Amino acid sequence: MRIILAIINFVALIGAIIWWSTAPDWEPAVTSIGLFGALLAQIFTSDEMKSKLKLVQKSKEESHNYQAAGDQIITDNKKIQKGGKGSQQLQANKMIVHVGIDEKRAREIYQEMNLQLRNDYSQEALNIANSRVTEFENRLMPKMEEVDGALEAFADPSFQLLLVEAQKTAASTERPADYDLLSELLIHRFQKGENRITRAGISRAVEIVDKISDDALLGLTVSHAVSTFFPVSGDIIQGLNVLDDLFGKIFYGKLPVGNDWLDHLDILDAARLSSFGNLKKLQQYYPEILAGYVEVGIEKQSENHDKAVEILKNIKLPQSILVDHAFNDNFARINITSKNQISSLTLQHQIAHNGSMILDPIPLSEEQVSAINSIYELYKQDGNIKQENIKKFMEEWDKRPNLKILREWWDNIGTSFQITSVGKVLAHSNAQRCDKNLPPLN
Repeated sequence: MRIILAIINFVALIGAIIWWSTAPDWEPAVTSIGLFGALLAQIFTSDEMKSKLKLVQKSKEESHNYQAAGDQIITDNKKIQKGGKGSQQLQANKMIVHVGIDEKRAREIYQEMNLQLRNDYSQEALNIANSRVTEFENRLMPKMEEVDGALEAFADPSFQLLLVEAQKTAASTERPADYDLLSELLIHRFQKGENRITRAGISRAVEIVDKISDDALLGLTVSHAVSTFFPVSGDIIQGLNVLDDLFGKIFYGKLPVGNDWLDHLDILDAARLSSFGNLKKLQQYYPEILAGYVEVGIEKQSENHDKAVEILKNIKLPQSILVDHAFNDNFARINITSKNQISSLTLQHQIAHNGSMILDPIPLSEEQVSAINSIYELYKQDGNIKQENIKKFMEEWDKRPNLKILREWWDNIGTSFQITSVGKVLAHSNAQRCDKNLPPLN
């Protein structure tokens, strides 16, 4: 537009000059000078010069200033802005601020997905389905909001498809606990969704939540807990107490008997039955997993005990790493559940913080890990003493009511089976429903 005006001005100036030359008078002279000045102004006035102008704005009462590093749209066109370096300012009659998915938007998406289901039911069934899906929503949203970033999953197309399947399952089940179980599965989908194997297992698990029986789900969850959750405390009594407390939370019903529940899990692809071999009895299984509890240890007042103390001194580790064996006063042991735990041991250093002392865990160096492994190798190898330790271990086991129930139930399972990826995510989600402190499935 500026170029067109300049051309018109130039043509008019030529015409004024011709007029002045043919009829010398004051009118063509003034016209020529005026057009010439206007042409100069158009040439030397540019957008660059105008961009250097500064706009100073102030907010009046009940108004707001907005500043952003990205695009911004202001709700009221009377609102005044001040832009900082690298910011862009836009003004319009409506403001849209993109802050991701909040709970309100997540619930809207939930309802949008639910609309797809309404054509699948009669009016009578729709009322029941809506009440169940709403109950599922009210259980899901608070759980998702507690997990950092989980609400963003509602913008993921694959998550939305899984959400529709979860709504279908929720509409089909009359068991209230299933709504919590479905919620845990969707959270697990957000946390581990990048793993396609896990993702496939979760999708199948969502489909069968309303199909799996109460006793089969409980048996699956307990079996998964036996193979997955172990104490981290090297203290034998404390470790057994932790296990007893865990299974006390998981035993929310009567444990299944017979093999029907296993056949049911096999039909649902949650477990694979095997005709070869038998399950290890708990008296064999746990002493192998928690070998650090039942190993003989180092005999006190022996040459190996002196060697162990000397090793600890040389690497500047406290002798308290060696503790009295709970099952045999004549022996000392490293306070761990198994040899594999040595690499994850930490030293607890006390430091002052805001006027109080706190414990700061310090990982062991490679030299220290190697030294403690060498101490473990000094353990006495005596089968008779170890069997006596296992016997005392199981006596302590049976003193705890939940562990005793677990042992009696497990040792009477007559069929060997393996939990599938579908069964694992279903059982783990159910276990987390029972105990919120359990870690996510790896």
